[in-house]
Amino acid sequence: MATKIRLKRMGAKKTPFYRLVVADSRSPRDGRVIEEIGYYNPCRNPEEVNIDEEKALRWLITGAQPSDTARALLKKTGIWQKYTETRNAK
Repeated sequence: MATKIRLKRMGAKKTPFYRLVVADSRSPRDGRVIEEIGYYNPCRNPEEVNIDEEKALRWLITGAQPSDTARALLKKTGIWQKYTETRNAK
């Protein structure tokens, strides 16, 4: 099963709120998910990003591929840097 780390849109119309989730690559955007690992709220000033580092690293190490936006959020929080360091250390 190919897994992806991507955003699941929630919130009302014109006020989006996203959850960072791990899902099967074949499932729809707002469909069934395997695990929720964080959230992103772009409507707050400044933007609010909260990601569980342990869960995110565990999924990245096991092979989950992040979407472009999810990768940008992981870089913003510093989790992507830790992942690349652990990957290069092996």
